[in-house]
Amino acid sequence: MNFLMVISIGRKLKNQLSTKSLKKNFINQNKQLFGEEIYLNKLSFANNKKKVNIHDSWYYQLIDEFEKKYWIDLIVKVKNSYRKKIIYPKPSLIFNAFNSTHFNDVKVVIIGQDPYHGQEQANGLSFSVNEGITVPPSLLNIFKELESDLNIPISKSGNLQYWANQGVLLLNTVLTVEKDNANSHKNLGWEIFTRKAIEIVSSKLENIVFILWGKQAHSIQDIIDKSKHHIISSVHPSPLSANKGFFGSNPFSKTNKFLVSKGLKPIDWKLN
Repeated sequence: MNFLMVISIGRKLKNQLSTKSLKKNFINQNKQLFGEEIYLNKLSFANNKKKVNIHDSWYYQLIDEFEKKYWIDLIVKVKNSYRKKIIYPKPSLIFNAFNSTHFNDVKVVIIGQDPYHGQEQANGLSFSVNEGITVPPSLLNIFKELESDLNIPISKSGNLQYWANQGVLLLNTVLTVEKDNANSHKNLGWEIFTRKAIEIVSSKLENIVFILWGKQAHSIQDIIDKSKHHIISSVHPSPLSANKGFFGSNPFSKTNKFLVSKGLKPIDWKLN
């Protein structure tokens, strides 16, 4: 698409947005979802090059994905879902895992399934919930294991942002979900994208700890270079399985032991 064609498309779309309120809502939603799209803002080559609202350190690692058919199909489906239904997390937090833990800062990867589907729970980090939300059962079991493993008292807050800020990539394999409908966005295409992100971490970084809880997380083991990285796996912390091998697995002390052995700073698992 040439430059003049982009301008023409932009003018047509703006004309279609007939009311100020409709235009404002449309612009704000798309800014949150996928950055400042070219037909909604002043055209400049610098802004036009980046189409997804994800940190630069990840954007340029994943840039080829954003031109692929699966991605184009995916974002159409996701945008339509946000327009028609209640979807979590809020658009600005879809890529929170990537924006909180920059590519070269990754030390640990904890794989989750999809965001919590209850009201105001999801914040874009696997297993994490927003401040003021009751700690979900699986996360409570994670805190119980943390207490047993490192004698860290159970946190009243379920927000794991502090872990993410230290280099713990809290990545769900699916990044959006419909309210009260778990796994509703499974097979939309997110799995292709997040699997690629994990592949890139494995191939380009070294000495990463991958914490894999449950069968779905175990399924990514085939793309992890075991000669460069350390895998800690067990059953899922869900109440249905935690007593079958999660409790007593000591993932937090094992993670820090490995990091220290490689001359890296351990994770402070205590939530502030």
